[in-house]
Amino acid sequence: MKQRLALIGLAFLWLLPGGHPQQTAEDACSLHILVPGLKGAVGDKGQKGGVGRHGKVGPIGSKGEKGDSGDMGPPGPNGEPGGMADSPREGKLARGPDFTQLADMACESVGGKILFATDDFFAPAENLIKTDRPGFGAHEHAESGTRLDGWQTRRRRTPGHDWCIIKLGIQGIIRGFDVDISYLMGDYAPRISIQAANLEEDKQPEIPQRGVRTEAAATPEEFEAVAKLKSDDWNHLVPMTELQPGKPASSHNYFPVDSQQRWSHVRLNIFPDGGIARLRVYGTGQKDWAATDPKEPFDLVAIAHGGACVGFSNAHFGHPNNMIGVGKPRSMADGWETARRLDRPPVLENDENGILLVPGCEWAVFRLAHPGVITQIEIDTTHFKGNSPDSCKLDGCILTTQEEEDMIKQKWKLPGHKWKPLLPVTKLSANNGHLFDSLTLELQDVITHARLTISPDGGVGRLRLKGFPSSICLLRPREKPMMRFSVKAGFRANL
Repeated sequence: MKQRLALIGLAFLWLLPGGHPQQTAEDACSLHILVPGLKGAVGDKGQKGGVGRHGKVGPIGSKGEKGDSGDMGPPGPNGEPGGMADSPREGKLARGPDFTQLADMACESVGGKILFATDDFFAPAENLIKTDRPGFGAHEHAESGTRLDGWQTRRRRTPGHDWCIIKLGIQGIIRGFDVDISYLMGDYAPRISIQAANLEEDKQPEIPQRGVRTEAAATPEEFEAVAKLKSDDWNHLVPMTELQPGKPASSHNYFPVDSQQRWSHVRLNIFPDGGIARLRVYGTGQKDWAATDPKEPFDLVAIAHGGACVGFSNAHFGHPNNMIGVGKPRSMADGWETARRLDRPPVLENDENGILLVPGCEWAVFRLAHPGVITQIEIDTTHFKGNSPDSCKLDGCILTTQEEEDMIKQKWKLPGHKWKPLLPVTKLSANNGHLFDSLTLELQDVITHARLTISPDGGVGRLRLKGFPSSICLLRPREKPMMRFSVKAGFRANL
């Protein structure tokens, strides 16, 4: 290549036009012939340039055609039975074990109390009996780790296992347990067992008050005091059983109980350690009727004494059993509340007595704790400020155990003449307590069941039916007979 360029340069000199002065050697030497030199070394890489402008975004493509439906898959496994909605605001009740519609006898809202726990390192045993369902967002962080919404012990490195003792707020017959391990995946107790005892109030040893417990274990003094209960010898209602985890946010283990005995305390054993979110002890109260004052009216429908809801038309926001609960209503969630009826007229009108003219109503039927004569009716709409019923009425009847079972199957389509009026259609006011005299003062009817009807819909916090136990006793053959009473003078049973 270099030689070719040199020859081109000489040819250029030879082709110069004639007649011009002969160039001297010096002039010839002054002519600069550009001959490329040797290739130099590669230079340093230059700095990176800036990002160029983006190109224009193209138009959105058209939607593709819908694909063909796939073949139907095989049927999935049967799911576990559901329970009653944990929160009354979750809507309609899910189908589950029948006993979950009974009262939670251990709940703090009815007076349940933790007497003793071997360990409360990560979370105290008091969480077991909270009214509300367990939650994940309620976790707190401490030096010991994450405090969960349940009872959680430390990982044992010593012989033995953990356990706690609960004094029931409602003492009576236990129908079933719900051992809830929601949100405890990786930390729940592998196995549990449950024992129970019926202890006389005046013979119970004094156990030190627990106070606020975190990052602590039971003291020697507490172990010495609780040993007097001899809880190791209590009856086993649930033998040692492995817990089965379900969904992280809803993991229930149900255990039905077939026992007609009265219980006052339960002992929850976990093997060897771990956590339990909630322990629900479902059952019915059992009153010592011999200890009641025959001259004073007594609440015959209270759930603590053995009353129970045995049928209802709607329980969208709260179960009717809440109405016969312990104490005063704490909120709307602690009462019975139905959905709004859709058959109401577009424009509402009253009759001459101020009662709404509507076609429909809602109802709930209760079995009394003991057959008796109702003399006083209390209906409390406290907390229901914008959703109380317009009016209500109360009726009663007397049914045998078999008749009750038949009515449950028939959804309480009981002939009208069977019901005896206890309270006529009566106007109610919002957020207020109402006290009425029963028509039984005149009719003197003994009843076993009562039906509260509200119109058109809404909520009631408490229902109290005060009266006197009667001598009528309609029990299942296998149940222990209750004390019989003489009907109060002036009352008679219309059978």
